[in-house]
Amino acid sequence: MNKRDLLIGFVIGIFTALLGSYLFVTFFTKFDFATGLQTIKKEGYLGKVITIGTVLDLAVFWILLKRNEELKARGVVLAVIVLAISTLFI
Repeated sequence: MNKRDLLIGFVIGIFTALLGSYLFVTFFTKFDFATGLQTIKKEGYLGKVITIGTVLDLAVFWILLKRNEELKARGVVLAVIVLAISTLFI
């Protein structure tokens, strides 16, 4: 079950970061999501928006720790690390 829980946490972390990025573009820009994403990518801020989206992972990490699901919480941390490294190349 170790690898499965880690993978579930990783997927939860990636999904939460994407959700956070979606919410940021929707609520804090005057564009709809598709247009806002194209504009952000064109301006070169896509990595920064993804990084802002990972703020929600902090809440998910805390919830998983409170539920004593440490391996899933490690998966969320792994997702944050992968996203941080991938933003270097975007």
